[in-house]
Amino acid sequence: MKAIILAAGKGKRFGKITDSLPKPLIKIGGLSLIERNIKLLKSCDFTDIIINVSHLSELIIDKLGNGENFGVNITYSIEKPEPLETGGGIHNALNFIDENQFIVLNSDIYTDFNLKNLCLQGNDLASLVMIKNPSHNLAGDFSLENGRITLNKKNMMTYSGIAILNKKIFEGEKIRKYKLVDVLSKYIKMEKVSGLKHNGFWYDVGDIEKLKIVEKLFI
Repeated sequence: MKAIILAAGKGKRFGKITDSLPKPLIKIGGLSLIERNIKLLKSCDFTDIIINVSHLSELIIDKLGNGENFGVNITYSIEKPEPLETGGGIHNALNFIDENQFIVLNSDIYTDFNLKNLCLQGNDLASLVMIKNPSHNLAGDFSLENGRITLNKKNMMTYSGIAILNKKIFEGEKIRKYKLVDVLSKYIKMEKVSGLKHNGFWYDVGDIEKLKIVEKLFI
């Protein structure tokens, strides 16, 4: 099964840092965010990786190359002149995926989640990894009840940025700038989205303050 790493965003919350350095190449503990996620994928036997890139894309491509140094095969889905957001970015990258199922993860997270635990059952078209609401998202994103993702505002949790998806969720959509949640919500209402809770460590490294918190783990 192939994996998509989302790495096209401009990283505006990092201010001037990301004017010259793409967010996925920001380092924690001497290794960039995206390199850590490539190593996570490799450790879970995912070796065919598609990375969507846009902002300062040439720097990411020059740094990672074809993936040979990591023991994986990397293909790039390039979005120009502007990134297509999470939904549009995944949709655009489907040109490089032959199977119906694939996994996706954000490049700006740091976690020990075992990606081998991701699977789709029955008629499900997506399964999301959920976490306890962090301080920056206390309201949560979706409800997780008995292994199902719902919109009923009970047991609200935060989407971790890790999922397994079926290509079918993009049927009828045009490649454009849109968020993954825009298509997920429709299938959540149709009861075709499952979820599982991750109790291990997970950090969102989406801005300078969150980066400082994670950097302390390596002191």
